[in-house]
Amino acid sequence: MTSQDKSTVQGEALVITRVFDAPRERVFQAFAEAERLAQWWGPVGCTIEVKKLEFRPGGTFHYCMKWPMGDMWGRFVYREIVAPERIVFINSFSDPQGEITRAPFPGLDNWPLEVLNTITLEEKDGKTTLTLSGGPINATAEEVVLYQAGFDSMRQGFGGTWDKLATYLSQSA
Repeated sequence: MTSQDKSTVQGEALVITRVFDAPRERVFQAFAEAERLAQWWGPVGCTIEVKKLEFRPGGTFHYCMKWPMGDMWGRFVYREIVAPERIVFINSFSDPQGEITRAPFPGLDNWPLEVLNTITLEEKDGKTTLTLSGGPINATAEEVVLYQAGFDSMRQGFGGTWDKLATYLSQSA
């Protein structure tokens, strides 16, 4: 997490907020098109290969995070999209075919299979406040505890991702 991010915990959810120096429509479009997502999504140190992007309720974003030590797959299943203000999706680790898998990290065998995320975008004076709220769904008590123990790591990962988004938005103006 960078000093630009604000983070809170609400129940089982982690909430991260960042202000971007870009209009809301441009921030929203960065999520809505495969070519744009591939330029900034994911933690620092990886590149993204978009296998599929169906940016609509019921659609899927299936992607591969390419790291020097190997590939890691993920997917979103979109529940709700209200342009340009709200995106709701379930995020999971996946295999190359897009099927849900457990987290590929040692010691995270009980990471929740599904995390429900809501992104809201609010514009004021040409700047956009992005708020991400995410928490496990359909999870066991053990999975919820492990998710909460990962808040610092998630803050760091999303902080780097939002840094990449800020750079992308400044270069695509």
